[in-house]
Amino acid sequence: MKTMASNVKNISVAFDPLNESNTFTNGDYISGRVTLEVVKKTHIESLFVKAKGKASVLWSENHGNNNVVVYYDKETCFKSVQYFIQEQKRKGQDGYSLLPDESGPYYSRIVEPGIHVYPFSFQIPHQDMPASFKGCHGKVVYFLEAKLCRSMSMPKKAKVHFNYVPQGDMSIPDLMMSQHGYKEKKMKFLTSGSVAMDVHTEKMGFHLGEQIKVKVDVVNNSSRTVKPKISLYQKQSFFASKKRKVSTKELLKEKGDPIDPSTKQCVTKVLNIPADTTVSILNCKVLKVEYRLKVYLDIKFAYDPEIKLPVVILPVCVTQKDTDVVNTDMGIGFESWTSKQT
Repeated sequence: MKTMASNVKNISVAFDPLNESNTFTNGDYISGRVTLEVVKKTHIESLFVKAKGKASVLWSENHGNNNVVVYYDKETCFKSVQYFIQEQKRKGQDGYSLLPDESGPYYSRIVEPGIHVYPFSFQIPHQDMPASFKGCHGKVVYFLEAKLCRSMSMPKKAKVHFNYVPQGDMSIPDLMMSQHGYKEKKMKFLTSGSVAMDVHTEKMGFHLGEQIKVKVDVVNNSSRTVKPKISLYQKQSFFASKKRKVSTKELLKEKGDPIDPSTKQCVTKVLNIPADTTVSILNCKVLKVEYRLKVYLDIKFAYDPEIKLPVVILPVCVTQKDTDVVNTDMGIGFESWTSKQT
């Protein structure tokens, strides 16, 4: 039995990049075109392109007795649709115009053989949205998708992804505040005395590629030698069905010289944030990407005292356009996050 060849040879969607990394931010326009190639005269019911951002998480857990539970959830970050040809809603209607609140060219439902190009342009909204991200149990993706619908035929789709990075603004007061932590530990097992450390950083928020300067004042009043250690680690959290899945990864680590008993010493270390690190995601319901600075004293045969300070990693570039809008949006997500750290 012969299958009927499709009238549609190909459909594709493409956009014009603003930079080599295909990255867009708040307020940017993403322009492109949907290209449709048909080999025979074709009647189209609808043709549109949508820009969308979506976060999703997925993982499974074995609860015993071959009982595997799958956890899944998703969140739409934003969605915008532009129709070239809308589906007819009543008989006798023909022709087509763009959406009522838009102006633009009219496109015929009947297309002749050949290549047809439909240009479009979307503006990335001025709202609080998580950055593009791919983690071990979830992701945040932004894409353009074209969809063609015809009578008695399966819809045809085409999709292309783009990177979204939100604007980061260091003028938010909490990000510029210095961080401080203090910890003292009394020694009990096979030793005596106590150790204490006082940790300081200049601020909480850092741009990609920046340096984190950490100052640690150590007072070793014990009979043991201690060694200060500093690490920056990433914490990924995924949420679905009132469950949470957590994954951590150490990014950087620095070690100080051993500090002898009955000695005071100031240790200063500088950590360089890699330029390819994912920015902090604190404004998504189904996943979070957080960072912590961990400072601890390595003591043999004893529990290591430690201090953890929050770190917020922001994008490299800070643009000045629409500063008030960005400050408001980022402040909402940031404040809700900092309130949970106390």
